[in-house]
Amino acid sequence: MVVIPLLAIVAITLGDVLTPASVRLSPLLIAAPAMTASFAGPLLTACVGGLAVVAQLSANASMGFLGRPGRLTEVITLVLASALIVLFRAVLDRHRRELNRVRAVADVAQRVLLRPLPGRIGPLLIGSVYLAAEPEAEIGGDLYAVARTSNTTRLIIGDVRGSGLTAVADASLVLGAFRALAHWPVPLTDLVAYLDTTLSVERTDPLDKAPGAGESFVTAAVLEIPDDQPVVRLVNCGHPPPILLRDSQVKELAGPAPALPLGLGHLASDGYRAADFPFGEGDQLLLYTDGVVEARDAEGTFYPLAERLPGWDVGGPQHLVDRLHRDLLSHIGGHQGDDAALVVLERHLAGR
Repeated sequence: MVVIPLLAIVAITLGDVLTPASVRLSPLLIAAPAMTASFAGPLLTACVGGLAVVAQLSANASMGFLGRPGRLTEVITLVLASALIVLFRAVLDRHRRELNRVRAVADVAQRVLLRPLPGRIGPLLIGSVYLAAEPEAEIGGDLYAVARTSNTTRLIIGDVRGSGLTAVADASLVLGAFRALAHWPVPLTDLVAYLDTTLSVERTDPLDKAPGAGESFVTAAVLEIPDDQPVVRLVNCGHPPPILLRDSQVKELAGPAPALPLGLGHLASDGYRAADFPFGEGDQLLLYTDGVVEARDAEGTFYPLAERLPGWDVGGPQHLVDRLHRDLLSHIGGHQGDDAALVVLERHLAGR
């Protein structure tokens, strides 16, 4: 890349010497340090700027014009402009270093908050992917987490109403509450009630004056899969129903009417209820957020998730997730308008 501004210096200098005195090309030499600053640091930019100044001085000296007031002004202008370009490049580099440090800290924080799901836990194989709507972000308003008791696997997937820092804060609150209690052998309905109470109490805290506080809620599906029973136990809090894939057949686990989302449970007269569904060896369970099914193509057509799945339940959970991920991005043209999460579980006996 540095050859380009060097060639520009040579070409402009030769043109200035060979053309009539009335044609002034040397002011164009400022393009050389400007081009260099677009891809190099301040030191190399300063070197190219210095070469441009030397070239302008040499061209004027060779023609005997160096003493003319107009020519001297051009040299001083080139020196000052080159110095400003070097200064701006140095400031830009400093800002980039600061931004890289902030991104590194944010990356650590995001990974602590939304920990990657393991590829295997208990008798379950897991595949997952998270698509954040914010560019270069790894977490937004969607969430998932998994935990183990002595003989049970529990998993939550959810979607926070809203976006921005408020959504991330609510996602952090729900994930923290889930991780705090999910390892204990309490009934699944009690776990969900605890999540609802934690979110409700936090959002009504009089010290919480953040914009949007007290107005959000979280749709969630909270699951429990016993090691020794071919079932999945589900409490659905206003979330899109999981999809069971068995022998290339697709079935939504709708069950009874969903409960209210987390944070709104106090408005319901009755408590949470769990529903059991068959989930045997080799079955796959797809969990997702509404950012998947509400993704639209250029014509406004929603992503047809259920129509895509038949025949795709081969190759393991991560293979299915990756295939859905590619197909979803193809459907929307690569632009993700909302946060989206996909998790696939497959019951798999040890040693198989």
